[in-house]
This record gives sequence, structure tokens and C-alpha cells, in this order.
Amino acid sequence: MTDTLLLTVLLKHDQGQNLDEIQAHLKKMDWWERFPVEGVDVVSWTVAMGLGQIVTLRLPPALLPRLNVELERSAWGVFRTECYPTYDFVPVREVIRERVRNGGQ
Repeated sequence: MTDTLLLTVLLKHDQGQNLDEIQAHLKKMDWWERFPVEGVDVVSWTVAMGLGQIVTLRLPPALLPRLNVELERSAWGVFRTECYPTYDFVPVREVIRERVRNGGQ
């Protein structure tokens, strides 16, 4: 059992604002220094054109409320946010693949 969880955060761009407006808001809110909060690790951070940014974070469950408040404080206004608890499926896939190779389901 691990003492951390993975959380995938979708930061969907507000297409009513251009990039300069979005960047100005993020700068004003000190986004680049405040997100993610201390104690949270960035696993991946990608951009999906037409959608926005997809951030996967690793964090202790106790930091979830603090992370949520930071999203509300600094991301809202330029991003619509969606958050999903996630897990690494690669090891699970390998177990299933081996089981199927050996005649199982």
C-alpha cells in the first residue's frame, strides 16, 4: 500500500481569452510558483491542442484539499478544471497480458 495517490487534472482553456490574457492572469495569481502546492510532485504535464493541459500529480491524500483550494484560487478564470484519481495501468496490463498468454482471461 502506498501513502500517495495519482491525480490527473485537466486544465481546459477558456477559449474566450487569448494566450496573452491567460498568461497575464496566471502571472497575476502567481500560478507558476504556487501550483502545484508544496509536497506534490508533477508526474507529467502535457498540452493537448484544442483541449488544454493535462497534469498528472503524485501527492499524499492529506494534501488534496490544499491542492483543490489552489486550483480554485488561481486556475479558475482561465481554465475549467476536471480532476480524476488515476493509477498506473502498465503493471496491471502486463499481468493481464501474461494471464491471457497462459490461456486465462
